[in-house]
Amino acid sequence: MAPPLIVICGATATGKTRLSLALAEAIGNAHILSADSRQVFRGMDIGTAKADAEMRRRVPHHGLDLVDPDDSFSVVDYVRHAHHVLTKIAQESAVAIMVGGTGLYLRAVARGVPVGDTGHDPAIRAGLEARLAAGGVSPLAKQLRDTAPGVAAVTDLANPRRVVRALERVATTGDRPSPLPVGYPGPIIWFGLYADPTLHRAMIDRRTTAQFAGGLLEEASALHQRYGSSAAPFSAIGYGEAFAVLSCRSSMKAAVAATAQRTWAYARRQRTWFRGEPDVTWLPVADERTISATVEAAQAFLDRSHP
Repeated sequence: MAPPLIVICGATATGKTRLSLALAEAIGNAHILSADSRQVFRGMDIGTAKADAEMRRRVPHHGLDLVDPDDSFSVVDYVRHAHHVLTKIAQESAVAIMVGGTGLYLRAVARGVPVGDTGHDPAIRAGLEARLAAGGVSPLAKQLRDTAPGVAAVTDLANPRRVVRALERVATTGDRPSPLPVGYPGPIIWFGLYADPTLHRAMIDRRTTAQFAGGLLEEASALHQRYGSSAAPFSAIGYGEAFAVLSCRSSMKAAVAATAQRTWAYARRQRTWFRGEPDVTWLPVADERTISATVEAAQAFLDRSHP
């Protein structure tokens, strides 16, 4: 059983959360399912721009605070959670709004990409992570090109996490493409948000400044006291920079600048990923006009889905 699904995708800091909340309230009977690989971790709120308590009171949210930062969490775990949530939403005759920038999560659920044979091996992953920390992504990217050219051709070789993941999968399943998608088993529509590069960079700078001013250092300090600084989720943008300030290895100004730069680089990789997604209606950043247009299009979609 699958409910109507509205997907909101796009790069970070383009207003996806704002749009999803406005859309859910306009529809009136909707749940929001986060598709963010860092928002699943408890305590990582400010640095991941997680929906706050007031937003969650206004609209039911899922996909948040599922595990602690020292727990492992894979796309398989996410798909299992998402399917459980979507079944419950369907039982309530409600609408699901899946929103986020983790393309693999979105693709696995909304495109129906099989993830059972994912080639996960914790020992191999640990070895690759150690090599990444010691020598950077270039040697790993070269290994992927040399040993698995087919996989390398469809992997973002500038993205360390994607390269590590690809090598892990190749080590267990060989140089073969990912399984073909089977589709979402219900009505679905995709919306994507984009921004002019100059505007987008300014939006990222403002959000980064607000995160540090709004308690990111305190959040990072609490996480460090409980988990240390080496937990894998702390590779998320902003946390390493915050740890550097807390240990007096960086100034606040330098940390803000470094975080904004990393966010900008990440946004560029996201844009590259989402350009490969078909059948997405692309809209400018979530201002009132975009929100109104999305609500109108979503309502027409739902009217067609429930004639």
